Amino acid sequence: MLAASTLAQGAAAVMIHGPAFLIPTLHDREGLSLAQAGVVAAAPTVGVMLTLVLWGLVVDRRGERFVLLVGLAATAVVGALATFVGGTVLLALTLLLAGAAAASTGSASGRVVVGWFPPERRGLAMGVRQMAQPAGVGIAAVSIAVVAERHGIAAALWVPTVAAALAALLVAAVVVDPPRPAPGADRTPNPYRADSYLARIHGVSVLLVVPQFLVWTFAFAWLVQDRDWSAAAAGGLVAGAQVAGALGRIAAGWLSDVVGARLRPLRWVAVGAGVSMGVLGVAAGLDSAVAVPLVVLATVVTVADNGLAFTAVAERSGPSWSGRALGTQNTAQYLAASAVPPVAGAMVAAWGYAAAFGLAALFPLLAAPLVPVREEHELS
Repeated sequence: MLAASTLAQGAAAVMIHGPAFLIPTLHDREGLSLAQAGVVAAAPTVGVMLTLVLWGLVVDRRGERFVLLVGLAATAVVGALATFVGGTVLLALTLLLAGAAAASTGSASGRVVVGWFPPERRGLAMGVRQMAQPAGVGIAAVSIAVVAERHGIAAALWVPTVAAALAALLVAAVVVDPPRPAPGADRTPNPYRADSYLARIHGVSVLLVVPQFLVWTFAFAWLVQDRDWSAAAAGGLVAGAQVAGALGRIAAGWLSDVVGARLRPLRWVAVGAGVSMGVLGVAAGLDSAVAVPLVVLATVVTVADNGLAFTAVAERSGPSWSGRALGTQNTAQYLAASAVPPVAGAMVAAWGYAAAFGLAALFPLLAAPLVPVREEHELS
């Protein structure tokens, strides 16, 4: 179950985040500005943002397996369609639809893990599942960027399309819905009416997603354009950083099991993300060689929070509400994430990469004191 849900989420991540690695090709060959290329790269995240809560509702009503199968199959179909369209507007539209379909894996694969693992092992298991996102970005970095440079955008889009199709086949062979209360047996009240706990976690996650998506979207372009790296070399470094980030998510989940809390480690990660982005901004501004390892460090630290927040939301909301709560959690994150590429692209064009990296440090530093550590219940 863990392997299947992880691979399903990974395939979705390739589709959602892969278009970021088309930015150099769109900019250099298609003549788009960085802001315009950023809009294309952000199109899948807009699709995700628009449909996450709806997918969560379907998960609550129809189950995890149904949603994963329908969503991944639709992702593959729309991805194939994207390889045939012409023009920037149609490309952005089909990528938006592909992201909307890929959003199905967000709540569904998370619920598979929460449903099949006990509390004392759930943090580690969710860390493994959450590694799918940076791993998917890493796969996109070493494949989509190189294919786009050598063979064009249409050829590059077959990478996420095939990944989604293979993931759908694996889900069909493996995934079974986890046990859940019989209809009417669990009358859990709306957890959002009880207190501000879930809302605060959503807000913290929105702030933390800004540096994460900035690094994911522009680290590759920064290496190619500012430091004159080849697409293959830059893609290799970004992929390696994403692998390290995936391992960091596992470590964060394991740590939360050890300390018996999700939110204390979440606050530690927020502080670390702010410090690492600030130092990266200074080093990039000085054109220092240490900026390259620092972008790797920032990649690792800025992705470590997702599994912690995701697990905390699922545990507090319960099986009757977790689909919608997780959908709301991801919607809030993607709302911010969809704005990062075009806004940051315009900022980079005006002030440079160093300023963008440095300003992104403010968001996690604002998030750290907002983490509701004192309101967390015992793990259950």
